[in-house]
Amino acid sequence: QVQLVESGGGLVQPGGSLRLSCAGYGFTLDYYDIGWFRQAPGKEREGVSCMASRASSTDYADSVKGRFTISGDNAKNTVYLQMNSLKPEDTAVYYCVARRVSVHYPGRRCPLSGYDYWGQGTQVTVSS
Repeated sequence: QVQLVESGGGLVQPGGSLRLSCAGYGFTLDYYDIGWFRQAPGKEREGVSCMASRASSTDYADSVKGRFTISGDNAKNTVYLQMNSLKPEDTAVYYCVARRVSVHYPGRRCPLSGYDYWGQGTQVTVSS
């Protein structure tokens, strides 16, 4: 069944970049919205970004707009999160998430909540 495996986290200085990967197993990107959430120390989990099935659209939390980019590779059934201009407040465990899409139409937008499947997370630490 559905399994999500994150990778790419690590330690980076402020202003640096990282690219996270989420490999999906037991499903295809055509039928699922994929997103990224994060949980920082002392904070609740936050929806960071999402990609609607069939690359219909993408969305981002205000805190990361202009710095993060979500993309997908259908051949590898993998979604990426490119993180640039990283700040200490970006420090968190980052989770890949997925939700089954029952209907699809052009221009449909993905939500930053309501995801059913979660990966185990990968740690991102931004520190000088």
